[in-house]
Amino acid sequence: MAEVTETTAASSSEGQKPAVPETKRLWGDEVDDEEVQPSATEEKAVSELNVDALAIDENTKVNKFLDEPEDSRIQAVTTGDTPYTSASTFEDLNLSPELLKGLYVEMKFQKPSKIQAISLPMIMTPPYKDLIAQAHNGSGKTTCFVLGMLSRVDPKQQSPQALCICPTRELSIQNMEVLQKMGKYTGISSECAVPIENRNNDRSRYRPPISAQVVIGTPGTIKRLMSQKKLGVNDMKVLVFDEADHMLAKDGFQDDSLRIMKDIQRFNSHCQVLLFSATFDETVKNFVSKVVKDYNQLFVKKEDLSLESLKQYKVILPDELAKIRVVKDRILELGENIGQIIIFVNTKRSASMLHTSLVELGYEVTTIHGALNLEDRDKIVKEFKDGLTQVLISTDVLARGFDQQQVNLVINYDLPVKYENQSEPHYEVYLHRIGRAGRFGRKGAVFNFIMTDHDLMIMRKIESYFNSPVAEIPSWGSEEGFKVALKEAGLL
Repeated sequence: MAEVTETTAASSSEGQKPAVPETKRLWGDEVDDEEVQPSATEEKAVSELNVDALAIDENTKVNKFLDEPEDSRIQAVTTGDTPYTSASTFEDLNLSPELLKGLYVEMKFQKPSKIQAISLPMIMTPPYKDLIAQAHNGSGKTTCFVLGMLSRVDPKQQSPQALCICPTRELSIQNMEVLQKMGKYTGISSECAVPIENRNNDRSRYRPPISAQVVIGTPGTIKRLMSQKKLGVNDMKVLVFDEADHMLAKDGFQDDSLRIMKDIQRFNSHCQVLLFSATFDETVKNFVSKVVKDYNQLFVKKEDLSLESLKQYKVILPDELAKIRVVKDRILELGENIGQIIIFVNTKRSASMLHTSLVELGYEVTTIHGALNLEDRDKIVKEFKDGLTQVLISTDVLARGFDQQQVNLVINYDLPVKYENQSEPHYEVYLHRIGRAGRFGRKGAVFNFIMTDHDLMIMRKIESYFNSPVAEIPSWGSEEGFKVALKEAGLL
């Protein structure tokens, strides 16, 4: 993936202090320190909580986007004789009244999505087997593992009992926000362990040990806190890997992830391992099957992963200037009323060039990539999530897991290719990128820009891999083709 090398080089050249050198540096964990987030609100739920009154009547439900598409084909494979029954309501899961209140009042959920209905019983039923779960982007995977962690924690025991590891700082913080919202009435404490600017060498050596019951963070920071004995694992009941395919891939965070897993299993052989992602390529699947023993599985075929609520298009363009003109004249001009837009590029250099071009044309856009300092990254993400900016240019730092329901349009300004072999598309990254639009079954559109014969070859491989032909816009110079496309996608 181009982002890995691009970001590291850019970070050094722009004067950021390098962290303790390691053999492999990746954009998700490039600064080696941690940031402490506030603990979850310790609001004690009163015993007279009327949970029955919180349940939502099927006939009056409003947020229909929470339901999976009817023809979503999810397959479950279980081992052993434990019977698992799909949960049609959250009450079927025997959750505490405080957790149910969080789901209904804070999260505004009505009933489990399909993946939640199938996976949550597998997560919460003794003997708590490991789980490998793959499903569509926007199908509710985060709720599965967050609810799984919260349901296993003993609020009276003040020690880490659940750990979630994510590839990026942004995803860690986002998952922490979900956990604190869902667990608002439980009194369960939580802490976010992610990189911060390394102002004072290794400050974590002088910090108190972590007593929070749930910890979410990036692999380098988690590994360091464990090695310094600041994060104890004796009482760990659940270990989650979000975006697990990247966490366990050789060109991802495999070394750190395995070290963390082995260190926990050395002290606690009964810790349940949950692996969640929208994609698992065959190499990672084979590797995972050797690392995790006696596990249940939940998956969809790759042909079914390409989101049906999304309309995908390809645009043939003669040169770079035409790409910028299409963004400005054919998409941004038409898309003023359709929600937010993410434009994906492969390198920091492309991001800077496109940002400058659009600003000079009078557009307000923000840009994020791994070489920015962490404070700026947080600010840009917050502004976009708060709806203060409509257009975000991003490298693949936000391709995975970034959840913003107002994103209806994704542009692949550069098609994703594998860093080590740029003649090969990065199929998993493509799927993650387009999954930023059309969250929870909402409408969405994707425009893939094709400028060279190489781009055309990459696009054809993507179409063949997912067995899903992508419609072509008849002429990049005609506004009509884009209008028709956006109308087909339900965005005009």
